[in-house]
Amino acid sequence: MRLVVVGCAGSFPGPDAAASGYLVQADDADGRTWTVLLDLGNGALGPLQRYGDPTRIDAIGLSHLHADHVADMVVLNVLRRYHPDGALPPVDVHGPEGTAQRLTQIAGGDPATDVGGQFTFHAWDPAAPVVVGPLTLTPVPVEHPVPAFGVRVEGPSEADPSRRVTLAYTGDTDACAGLDTLADGVDLLLAEAAFVEGRDDAVRGVHLTGRRAGEAASRAGARQLVLTHIPAWNDPQVAVAEARAAYDGPVALARPGDVHML
Repeated sequence: MRLVVVGCAGSFPGPDAAASGYLVQADDADGRTWTVLLDLGNGALGPLQRYGDPTRIDAIGLSHLHADHVADMVVLNVLRRYHPDGALPPVDVHGPEGTAQRLTQIAGGDPATDVGGQFTFHAWDPAAPVVVGPLTLTPVPVEHPVPAFGVRVEGPSEADPSRRVTLAYTGDTDACAGLDTLADGVDLLLAEAAFVEGRDDAVRGVHLTGRRAGEAASRAGARQLVLTHIPAWNDPQVAVAEARAAYDGPVALARPGDVHML
């Protein structure tokens, strides 16, 4: 299983990165590559065409419905619907209740960009993991101002396909019981770190800091931590330093085009 970073800017696209978008890929026993897209925020469709193939997505998981995590779903619909080779089959989209309505709202009600033709919508159910080829996606409710989920993805190890490994993607969240459940024992924790210790202490229930992401990784026994969703106005190295103060394992920054092998 491998994680490909498509976009990793926090809250809005930055000068060097689109907003949130991640590919999780794994090969099955027959050598077929399965691809799950996690989030597709503002500007992320552009680099998705560089680091992946928008026509070969097997499923999409949306953590929550803020624009920096879903806005480019509307134009992904356009790419797939008006492809010169003909409209592509609908792809399953898993997200919070109201996902279809939210994307229709962003599209503006124009019949030419109606999202209904290219996506089949399903509401996340924490009690019902989603199986996509060799991958299993389990949503975990987390704390954010709107309904939000982190996603655990289990699949075959890249080095030893007989062994199962787990990636956890936090989406957007503050520290909470759901975050600890999400991160428990994972091989890689992809954690947002949009806030800064000392500067944003008065605002809770929205985002993690690098330190809170590191504390979660430490409590959960995560084997590595990758920090993402860092706004352009933050110094990413501050988030890294905060995380390393709380977590002894490997810490990295998500960067567009990075491939993390699990």
